[in-house]
This record gives sequence, C-alpha cells and structure tokens, in this order.
Amino acid sequence: MPSQPLSSSIPSSRSGNIVVCASLVLLFAMGVRATFGLFMQPMGLVHGWGRDVFSLAFAIQNLVWGVSAILMGSVADKWGSGRTIVASALLCALGLVGTRYAGSEAMLYLCGGVLVGLGQAGTTFAVLLPVVARAVPPEGRSTAMGIASAGGSMGQFVVVPAGQLLIDHFDWTGALWALSALMLLALPLASRLTGKPAHAAGSQSLGAAVRQAMGHGSYHFLFWSYAVCGFHTAFITLHLPAFVVDGGLKASDGALAIALIGLFNVFGSYWAGRMGGRHSKKHLLALLYATRSAAIMLLILLPLTPAVLYAFSALIGLVWLGTVPLTTALVGQIYGMRYASTLTGIVFFGHQIGSFVGVWLGGKLYVATGSYDAVWWISVALGLAAAALCMPVRERALVPA
Repeated sequence: MPSQPLSSSIPSSRSGNIVVCASLVLLFAMGVRATFGLFMQPMGLVHGWGRDVFSLAFAIQNLVWGVSAILMGSVADKWGSGRTIVASALLCALGLVGTRYAGSEAMLYLCGGVLVGLGQAGTTFAVLLPVVARAVPPEGRSTAMGIASAGGSMGQFVVVPAGQLLIDHFDWTGALWALSALMLLALPLASRLTGKPAHAAGSQSLGAAVRQAMGHGSYHFLFWSYAVCGFHTAFITLHLPAFVVDGGLKASDGALAIALIGLFNVFGSYWAGRMGGRHSKKHLLALLYATRSAAIMLLILLPLTPAVLYAFSALIGLVWLGTVPLTTALVGQIYGMRYASTLTGIVFFGHQIGSFVGVWLGGKLYVATGSYDAVWWISVALGLAAAALCMPVRERALVPA
C-alpha cells in the first residue's frame, strides 16, 4: 500500500477534539485497570487471600468486560456512545468503592470483578475506538485509533506509579477511593463523544452483519489471535509486580516496570496506527505477536535484574497495545463501520477470554508450583501461534450480505 501523506493522516481540529477526549477516557480507564496488580499483596495480607483468590477476581473482571463489551457496543450503536460512557464510568467507580469495602471473597468477585468489568466495557476500546474511527476520514483512521490507544498506555504510565504512591501514603483503602474519583472525570468528556452510526434505508441489519462476520474465516482468526493478546496483557499486568518481588527486587521496581510498559506503548501504539495506514495490517499484527514472544524469552532466560526487567518492559511496551488499533481497523476495513462497535465488541470478547485464562492460570499454577515459569513459557508459545493465525486474514472489504 502506498504511503499516505502525513497531512492526510492527522485529524482535523473537530475530529481532533474527539480523539483527545477519547484518549483521556482511555487514560483513566486503562490506567485504573493497570493498578490492580498493586493491590494483590496488601489486600491479601489484610484479608488472608491467596494470589489465586485475587487472580480469580481479576479474571472475572476481564471476562465480564469481554461479555459486556458486546452489549455496550450494541447499546452505543443503537442509543449513542455518550450515554454508554457515562453509565459505564459510574459502574466502574461504584465497583472500586465496593472493592474498598469487600470483606469476603464473594464481595471481591462482585465489586472488583463484575461491577468494574461492566464499567470497563463502555469506557475502553470497543466503544471508544469506533467513535474515533467515525470522526476521521478512512485514510487517517488507523493513525487516529493509534493515538487514542496510546492514551490508554499513557494511563498505565501515569496512573500506576500514582497508584503505588497512593498506597504508600494512604494505604490501599485510600488509593481505591482516589481511583474511583478518577473514573468520574470521564463523565464531562462523554459529552464530546456522543453519536451513533448513520443508518441508511435498506442497509444491512445487525443480525445479518454478525452472521456474515461469523461465517467469514478472517473474523475467527482475529478473534483467537486477540485472545492471545488478552492472555499476555492481563497476566503481565496482574502478576508481574508479584513476580518481581519473588525475584528479589522491590515492589517499586514492579510498579515502575508496569509504568514503563505503558510509556513505551505510547510510541508503539502510535507507530502501529501509522504503519497500519501504510502497510498490511495482518503482517504488522504477526510481527507484534512474535516480538512479544521474544521479549518474554528475554525476561525468563536472563537473571532477573533491574536492567533486564526494564529492558523487557521497554520491548514488550512497544508491542503492548499496538494490536488494538490494528485489529479494530481490520474489523472496520473488512466488515464496514455501520456495526463496528458491536463487531469489535465480539472480537474483544475473544481478547477477554484470553485475559480470563491468563490471570486465572497464572494464580493457579503459581499456587500449585510456587513459580510462574510454566505460564511464561505458555505465553511464548501462544505469541508464536497468534502470529501464525494472523497470516491467513483476508484484508479485502466484504460486500454486505
């Protein structure tokens, strides 16, 4: 594909406002999500919960997020994205406050799992990226989604160290109150992210669009490769801080490692979006997944030192969420923008199936073996499998059935 001129890929001032607001909402939502690994040890010590308990809560959160992303995508397509974002931000804030007062495993699963998962569904990619995609012309779509995705990574860079500082100074209870307040900042931004896709007379119905996508092999390849993305990101987000402490480093090293992943992915997401407007998106996806496997091998084959940890964070950060604008852009490119929120939500459910398995398996195998080694090697194999799954994707647009 020939290179697009730089000016054609930069959003106009009007659409630029939408990109900025979407980036900020993603910054809050993804930043809050990335802090959950910081709470595993202090909450576990207070309540006597093992890592498997907290892992299951985070796994439930990811699975609920994935299932409800389909619902939130459909609500956004039918009634508008602004209302969806407001309701979801309130649910997420409520879930964080509930987690503060959770005194039993069941309450942790309900508040930190179900309520936060519902809130994440409408304040993250499945709802926000289609809003961005509709606001810019096709030639700038991939770049704009890369910029918005970078906002989520910036949240990881900014909010995770802030979360650790809050825990250090106000205990985990005060930190959860502060994070719930942060989610409420999404409410005024939602007023700039309103609207829904135009519905032309005689156009394809939602059911027909879903059936057509489900009958197309490329949709399944995107679904299951995205599941690998979820496995990697959720496992690393939740378990890397504990892995670092187990290896003899400080808790602050773990928080900094998660933050560095976010910082480097600001560049990685933007790069993926830019390159997606110039080159084959499926080939770029395959490259990202293979690079993840290489980064994980760097971490587990070398002695764990701060230098090795930060090198891993930088490399994995460059390919951390670059899969998101590429996968979302492929869904819109192949299946059209009319039901992009719903179709993206379904593919994102695959991402969250992987997230559920990654965090749950990480906790289970750690309790069973006292080590994360098996999960790291599974992650390497899955990255290579995802790279292979991307190659048969057909990037040509389908004619609506």
